[in-house]
Amino acid sequence: MNVQLIQYTPEPEKIVAAAARVCYSSDPATALLERLDETKTATFIRMLFTRGHLSPFEHISFQFAVDGVSRALSHQLVRHRLASYSQRSQRYVKESGFQYIVPPAIEQNQEAKAGFQRVMEELQRSYEALLRLVPAEDARYILPNACATSLVATFNARSLFNFFELRMCTRAQWEIRELAEKMLKLVQAVAPNVFAHSGPTCVTQGICREGEMSCGRLKGKKAHE
Repeated sequence: MNVQLIQYTPEPEKIVAAAARVCYSSDPATALLERLDETKTATFIRMLFTRGHLSPFEHISFQFAVDGVSRALSHQLVRHRLASYSQRSQRYVKESGFQYIVPPAIEQNQEAKAGFQRVMEELQRSYEALLRLVPAEDARYILPNACATSLVATFNARSLFNFFELRMCTRAQWEIRELAEKMLKLVQAVAPNVFAHSGPTCVTQGICREGEMSCGRLKGKKAHE
């Protein structure tokens, strides 16, 4: 899995602070931006979180290039509907000799791994045979969820809060959890105050919404404390 932050709103933290201050000032946003220093910006962002005033975070966006992930992951990713996506098309791009993702549980089990690889090889042969008979848009119907893909995703910060909350939970599927962890590190590097409290709710808020399906991490944390 390769994840890169390819573009983001310049001075994202100042943009958030200035957007929020516009609501309470007669001055234009440009003037507010000029008066913001690092300390004032960090203080104002903390205040926004304390008051639950999150709409200003929608003014900053982050674009990611993601490669070497499965179609199984991308099917989950697009459920975050406030983000925008562009993904390699199996209709227009022929997947001859396609790469595929092997889940860790399969990788660590030699019998499972051997069977998995046999199926992938057979699917590759069948897919290539179909390409000689029908259009790629029809041959793709036998391609597996394991098939590797590439995509570009754009999120605003508030949408990322929700993404990290849901997908960094230990009950999230392993591959998208890995993606979320990598994405969080990238955005924390450029907007540390904005994403200082991002992550699963058991870590950021001390609550768990999984009920009986909880992993127990929060209970263990409270017992330790």
